[in-house]
Amino acid sequence: MTFLSRLGISAAAFLFTLGATAFGTGLPGRALAATQNYDMGLPQAVTPVMERIVSFHNELLVIITVITVFVMMLLLWVMYRYSEKRNPTPSKTTHNVVLELAWTVIPVAILIVIAVPSFRLLYFADRVEDADITIKAVGRQWYWSFEYPDHGNFAFDSFIVPDSDLQPGQPRLLTADNALVLPVDTNIRILVTASDVLHNFAMPSFGLKTDAVPGRINETWAYVPAEYAGQTFYGQCSELCGTGHAFMPIMIQMVTKEEFAAWTEQAREEFAQVDAPTKAVAVEAAPLAGPENAAQAVTVAAAAAGVPKSK
Repeated sequence: MTFLSRLGISAAAFLFTLGATAFGTGLPGRALAATQNYDMGLPQAVTPVMERIVSFHNELLVIITVITVFVMMLLLWVMYRYSEKRNPTPSKTTHNVVLELAWTVIPVAILIVIAVPSFRLLYFADRVEDADITIKAVGRQWYWSFEYPDHGNFAFDSFIVPDSDLQPGQPRLLTADNALVLPVDTNIRILVTASDVLHNFAMPSFGLKTDAVPGRINETWAYVPAEYAGQTFYGQCSELCGTGHAFMPIMIQMVTKEEFAAWTEQAREEFAQVDAPTKAVAVEAAPLAGPENAAQAVTVAAAAAGVPKSK
């Protein structure tokens, strides 16, 4: 078998795999809660953000395939046409204005064409319009805490389920003891932060991958159609955060709005409430006026706020 024949077979196999990867994620049907054996491509899109990510990915796949095939054919033609056997006297041309402009302008034009939908997607994924509920996810070493400020401000921790406690059908390293329960057909604002080191809130089927930074709150959003009620989706921390990084699963359970309302009523009684911000305490200024009483004023304010007195 000649070199060109082998190259042609390899190219055919590559394009077949490329086609399966590009269009396998666009098939209709319910989303897979977890990855399956022999999966190819991205997870099936569940949210509008992930649908646009998959669409943009497939468009880029076509562009880079055309570029790859063009460059490969150009190299093969150069190897054949300008070999020593067919071109014993090589050309001594050093400049070609048209060619140099072409290989500069065309790549720039391609990048501009790619940049326009890319910026649109970034803006769409970043904006949160008319959020119906707000959820707060806090990354910790090495588990997640979830808060529901719009539903009684309760919170709970979510730890990985050990292998010895897994039930049939529960995926290893992805199952948590407490799932993040969310309603379908709802615009959900998700606030992401951390209490210790960098973490990352990642849910592939939702198109979410947001850094959790200590002392900073990042914002993202999700909308899951009603057809996915009753399904469970899995993600993980996607930022190296220490020895327990691989054991920080995120398990999201989608329910109907009625089921979510009933669950929040039960959760208020089951889980603790997040401490509300301390209210400012009014202190009479007259007895403590003047710079000579500044230290006493600070002591009174700290005591009113419940701060222990330093020795």
